[in-house]
Formats: sequence, structure tokens, C-alpha cells
Amino acid sequence: MNISFDNTSRFAELPQGRLHYHEVGSGPCLLLIHGSGPGVTGWANFANNLEFFSKKFRCIVVDLPGYGLSDAIAGDPISVCVEALVALAAELDLSQVHLVGNSLGGIVGSYIAAQQHKLVASFTTIGGIGLNLFTAFPGEGLNLLTAFAEDPTRERVEVWLRSMVYDQSIITPELIESRFAQATEPKTLATTRAIYSREAIAAITKFRSGPQATQTIAHLSSIQAPTLIVWGRDDRVSPMDISLIPMRLIPNAELHVFPNCGHWAMIECKERFERLVDGFIASNLEVMLG
Repeated sequence: MNISFDNTSRFAELPQGRLHYHEVGSGPCLLLIHGSGPGVTGWANFANNLEFFSKKFRCIVVDLPGYGLSDAIAGDPISVCVEALVALAAELDLSQVHLVGNSLGGIVGSYIAAQQHKLVASFTTIGGIGLNLFTAFPGEGLNLLTAFAEDPTRERVEVWLRSMVYDQSIITPELIESRFAQATEPKTLATTRAIYSREAIAAITKFRSGPQATQTIAHLSSIQAPTLIVWGRDDRVSPMDISLIPMRLIPNAELHVFPNCGHWAMIECKERFERLVDGFIASNLEVMLG
């Protein structure tokens, strides 16, 4: 099958609103959840991984509420995304899924894994979850997102994109143009501003310090599924020290760090990332099957 945007595109009508997703392949379900930022979609994050994963898995790549072709839904962004994906799993009659989430998708996936033990067979997060131990919050990449939210120009998209990766050759003129076009679509821009306005980041910063900070990670110890924490050593959005707390708190977690890699391990380290996740899921399936 030729894997394209159009021939994998699907919609689900959920109580929360219409959710867009891509579906390809057969086998155990691999639910891939994108990150946040200007112009991001499920397709933008994971399209190039589908040829590999669809040979073994039923791949479902979602557009989170407010992104891509999915409806925007009012409410706390994390809770809205968690509820929408749990509803999607019910709508598609998914009894078990292997979650893979990048950045925001990892945060959303962590709450699903903590709350839906029977649904989640394994959980892979690419950056995102945890707390800064030695580095400042917000980091460089998040500050650049705030700058774009305040002044959405092509130049600011390019600067932000370049903060996402170690390998600057990935940031082509075509990528910049496509992300800028999607990022300035009114619904998508509103979603970015809701999460990354200066006021929103200030509120998150305040919440991530002091006694209440532990509330942002309290759910991690409830995750029962085997968990793979993937990080880029050179991540300028979520520095690597963020990974240390979830590595300790999640009971059955392992950490893999890619050198010469930024925030997009599934893109920068494509082949190695695919083999890593495939092997991780296969080894845990063997354990489950005895």
C-alpha cells in the first residue's frame, strides 16, 4: 500500500468533537501522539515512521484537539486530550494499545497510562514528562514558542524549528513553509497561544516550583505498563535532566538517550528509534505471553 495523507485519513465523531486521525497497517495497535508547537500535526511528527511500523502494527496517528483537522475543544489542554484519546479508543473498540508520545504527546500518554491500566500495553515517551532538576524552566525552545505566539512570523517559526533539532539540515525551506502555513491557520494559532502565551507559561512556571511541583509528576508512579523513556542528549526544548525523575518514579521504566539528537528522536534518529521501539514492544510482548 502506498502510504499517503489522503489514503490514511479518517475522522471519528466523539462526544468531545470531531477527531482526525490516520490509520494504516494491521496487528497490535500502536497509537502515536504528536507534540505541540507551531504547525504540528500527527502526520508532521510520524508520517515517515509509518512505513516501518505498519508492517507489524495497526498504526493510529491522531491530531490532538485543536491541531490539524481535529476540532478545538475548550478546557484544560491536557485533560481535553486525555479524554478525547480515551474516547477514540472506545469508539474504535481498541482493547489494548501501545502508546508512543512526543513531548506534549508524552505528557498526555503518561496520564492515559496512569489511569487506563487495562488499555495501555506499553508506553514510549519521547521527551516531555518530568521536571527540570538542574536546568531552568522554561527552556530555550519554549521561550521561542512564546515569541512566536506573540508575533507569528515565518522567521520565528524557522528559529523555533532550528531549536528542535541537532541536525540543522533537517530544517529545509519546504519544512519551514509548510509549518508556517499550518501554524498561522486560525484554529492552530489559537491553540498555540492558549498553551504558550506569556501568561500561560508564567502560570506553568509558578506551578512547577515549590510544594505544588510534585503534583505534576505524582501520577507517574501509577503507570504499570512497561515504559520506554527516549531522550535526545542535545534537546534544547526539554533538557535531558527532566528524564531522571520519571526514570525513577515509573516502576518498570528504562531510559534510552540518543547522542547528537534534539527533541525529535523519531525524525533525527529515525531508523534507530524505530528499531528501539519495535524491540522494546516485542520483548515485553514475549514476557506477557510467557
